[in-house]
Amino acid sequence: MSSQPSSNTLSFDSLDLLSPVLQAVKESGYTVPSEIQVQSIPHLLSGKDIIGQAQTGTGKTAAFALPILCNIELKLKKTQVLVLAPTRELAIQVAEAFQTYAKHLPKINIVPVYGGAPYSEQLRGLKKGAHIVVGTPGRVMDHIRKRSLNLADLQTLVLDEADEMLRMGFIDDVEWVLEQSPESRQIALFSATMPTVIRRIAEKYLVEPEMVKVVTKTVTASTIRQRYWRVYGASKLDALTRILELEDHDAMLVFVNTKNMTLELADQLQTRGFACEALNGDIPQNGRERIVERLKRGRLDVLIATDVVARGLDVQRISHVVNYDAPRDNESYVHRIGRTGRAGREGDAILFVSRRETRLLKSIERSTKQPITEMEIPTVKIINELRVTRYKKTILSTIEKIKSSKDYSVFTQMINELHEDDEVDTVDIAAALAHMSNNNKSFLLNESEFKHLKDKRPFKDDFDDRDGRPKSRRERGERKKKESLGSKATPLKGMPDVQMKRFRVEVGYDHGVKPGNIVGAIANEAGLDSKMIGQIEIFDGYSVVDLPDGMPKDIFQDLQKAWVCQQQLKITAFSGNSDSVSAKSAPAKRREASFKDKKSRTKSVKNQGKGRKTNNRSHQQRKPKD
Repeated sequence: MSSQPSSNTLSFDSLDLLSPVLQAVKESGYTVPSEIQVQSIPHLLSGKDIIGQAQTGTGKTAAFALPILCNIELKLKKTQVLVLAPTRELAIQVAEAFQTYAKHLPKINIVPVYGGAPYSEQLRGLKKGAHIVVGTPGRVMDHIRKRSLNLADLQTLVLDEADEMLRMGFIDDVEWVLEQSPESRQIALFSATMPTVIRRIAEKYLVEPEMVKVVTKTVTASTIRQRYWRVYGASKLDALTRILELEDHDAMLVFVNTKNMTLELADQLQTRGFACEALNGDIPQNGRERIVERLKRGRLDVLIATDVVARGLDVQRISHVVNYDAPRDNESYVHRIGRTGRAGREGDAILFVSRRETRLLKSIERSTKQPITEMEIPTVKIINELRVTRYKKTILSTIEKIKSSKDYSVFTQMINELHEDDEVDTVDIAAALAHMSNNNKSFLLNESEFKHLKDKRPFKDDFDDRDGRPKSRRERGERKKKESLGSKATPLKGMPDVQMKRFRVEVGYDHGVKPGNIVGAIANEAGLDSKMIGQIEIFDGYSVVDLPDGMPKDIFQDLQKAWVCQQQLKITAFSGNSDSVSAKSAPAKRREASFKDKKSRTKSVKNQGKGRKTNNRSHQQRKPKD
């Protein structure tokens, strides 16, 4: 590990940055570098490879952007820097950061390239001679294959959030890009965690890298207040509605685990009168950018999103993050709540926890080293009083607005006619209009409607009081499930014509998995509607899931590599024997066509790196830097 001075003893002035870059940093309001910046910048300035391990929100973008800008040869109109990022949102964010720090560098060309956006604008930027290219692996590969991106003069390659690229299944694409780059390039690999696959890539492609590891006492910002709400069954929607009503919030980001759920929940909230939109991977990039812009401008208050599209989202208005669906693991939780409480601002994070998710709650507390307190659920009386107060304020503000409207005279005339001609009391008219504005629903809550939200039954004691470790199933007094499940799949309800097959996945109770985790992963990877995923049985070390028979080979391979709760699914056909982990799937070819109709996929290039040789380059092979 690198031993550099603490950030408390240094300023940006002491890091040997070029004066135009240093000026931009100071104009951005930064005075003291973060720990990752103090340790990384000197190594990258000197041309060394580095491995940077740090959590999100530690300032790693500036840690590589600042030294890279200092080493750029502006007169050379060739691509000298390539940054790979896992998502379009993060690629845009990194490119914007480069633009901010490079505003005093003359005629520098920084081009973001990512899927979901037209090729034309990207091609124009690349044709001009892009000094720096920031992109997602798939689109970068496309440009390399089309020869619109030439890496012959590449000096530095950055892998940003490498573990996230692994989790999303891009690691083969990343290796392909590495193989297309010159051996003399400098590599900076940044990752919050170091899984085995990432370590292997580092050993294979990096030369004598400096290890920069920033260990923080807490991986979540101390400015974020973390709370949880015990939610039961179908009451999550009502619980979220109460939070929107009761919490003093600006903008709220709500996380769910599937694309379908973003649409479903957004529709339900819109019906209840909230300014809400869904944000998922199926929405075109220009549509996503419009939604985010509306959120920034205050024209949108609630955003329902999945983990992937929200990564890199930085909107100052986000005061609350709600985990409507529990995150798949602790790291996902940290990334999610990191969308609020940024740059020293205060934020709120709320986690919905069901009875079976107690273990996850305790695990998150241990990993973040911060307590997550239970929310105090207000009484029906308090909620009703607040509703009345807010509605009165809404009426008063509307009166002020409508007086300057051209419709004011129309409405007043209409009400006067009802009052005089039909002899209707004006208070009755106002009450009728208020009822209409409330979608003809009851305005006040009653105890029976609220009962399911204030269930105070204690959670099952899943943890040993002595050391906080999860109790074994025997210690919890639970009867272990018999692992003699048959190999025959259960037909889908209402769809008896769909032929199902039983599969085994290598993730279970021991890994903290829940059925929703498995459903989310399979639905995203295979492009299946969640309704097509059948019965799921979870055991200690593995799970069994029923899926439509006849999966094409490429989809099956993708599912084998998918990750859930930090475990690869490694899906195999289930034979009914708990010890059978190597059973091979034999999908019937006659059924492949019908299955493929459900999911049209473009195969990525994954086999072009066969027969690769170990990278034996040395630092002496690199081009000298001025």
